[in-house]
Amino acid sequence: MSRNNAFSAEEQAAVYRAIFERRDMRHFLPDPVPEKVMLRLLEAAHHAPSVGYMQPWRFVRVTSDVLRDQLACLVDEERMCTAAALGERGEDFMALKVEGIRECPELWVMALADQREHHIFGRRTMPDMDLASASCAIQNMWLAGRAEGVGLGWVSLFDPVRAGALIGAPQGSRVMAILCMGQVEAFYDRPMLDSLGWDKRRVLSTLVADNRWPSASQ
Repeated sequence: MSRNNAFSAEEQAAVYRAIFERRDMRHFLPDPVPEKVMLRLLEAAHHAPSVGYMQPWRFVRVTSDVLRDQLACLVDEERMCTAAALGERGEDFMALKVEGIRECPELWVMALADQREHHIFGRRTMPDMDLASASCAIQNMWLAGRAEGVGLGWVSLFDPVRAGALIGAPQGSRVMAILCMGQVEAFYDRPMLDSLGWDKRRVLSTLVADNRWPSASQ
């Protein structure tokens, strides 16, 4: 006899809505995020799956205006370097809004913990599974944020060593994200880079195949 462990139709629809309407946000309102909501988002992140149950994520809340500005300057520097590395697309890249560090009411730095080398389960041949685990935590926060009406933007344009020094991260740790969070006027209808023509979503059928590498993928 089969067991039905599925959510109700309404609950399923809510889960899929959060997935399909999640956006990497760059525009924020100044309204504060209620503390109880912020705690729920952190709890959602902390309930992410992690390889070997290592829970590698560490969160640092940025409440200092000085630190916020220092992080923003790091991103500004990397933005220029990225534009130079993009060559002919550099000018188009500079026209994009890639973060909301100075505007968002909630700013967090997420890092991988130090001493991760002690966690071998699931990482002996794939040590970057710590990064995958922490990415799941951010995705949980993203989806919970969408359900709560809170936008989140993941910023990765920075030197992780210098960012770690700014927050006093221990040796062996690794900063992997600056997270901008806050209320938004509206969530983007489509991913911003899609709507601005930077790239487009691939057709799913070109990315999926049985037994062998998809031949039509790009």
